[in-house]
Amino acid sequence: MALPDPERSPDPDGGEVAETVELARRGDLAAFERLILAHERRVLRTAQALLGNREDARDAAQEAFLRVFRYLDRFDARREFAPWLYRLVVNVCRDIQRKRGVVGVDLSAVGPELLAEEGEQEARVDAGDRERMVRGALAVLSGKEREALVLRDIEGLPTAEVARVLGCMEVTVRSHVSRARLKLRSALAALQGVRP
Repeated sequence: MALPDPERSPDPDGGEVAETVELARRGDLAAFERLILAHERRVLRTAQALLGNREDARDAAQEAFLRVFRYLDRFDARREFAPWLYRLVVNVCRDIQRKRGVVGVDLSAVGPELLAEEGEQEARVDAGDRERMVRGALAVLSGKEREALVLRDIEGLPTAEVARVLGCMEVTVRSHVSRARLKLRSALAALQGVRP
C-alpha cells in the first residue's frame, strides 16, 4: 500500500470520521482510503517525532495503516477513532524502536515552544546549533516521557486522550510531560553552557 504525499493530505473532518470508519469496517475500500488521507499527516508527524527520521516514520505509518486495515473490525465504534489510531502508531513505533534500536526526535516535528524557554535559547543559537542541541537534549528522555511529550505538546492532544492512547492515568501523563519538559530545558541549558 503506497501512502500519498503527506504535504497534500487533507485534515480529518471530525463530523464524517465515524461514518467513514463504519463504511471502512464494512469493507468499503474507498472509505478506508479516505481514512488514510484524513489521518496520514498526523500519523507521519507523530511517527517521525517518536522515531527520529522520515524513513522510519514512513515505515511506521505504513505498518500502522496496515494494522488499521487488519484490525478495524475490532474497533469499538462507540469510541473516537483518533485515539485508537494513535495507540496503534505508538505501538508500531515501539516495535520499530525495539527492532532497530531507533531513538530520537526529528526536529521538523518539534514545535518552537520546545526549542526555547521564553525565547532566550532560540535567540542565542543558530539553527544548526539548535538542531544539534535539541537532538542531544531529547536523547535524555525515556520512551514514555517522549511519547507523552510528543502526543501532548507536539500533537496537541488533551491530557485525557493521551492517557487513553498510552493506557495510563492522566496524572501519569502530566508527570511524564512535566519531567520531560524539565529534562529538556536542563539538557538544552547544559548543552549551551547556561544554568537552567
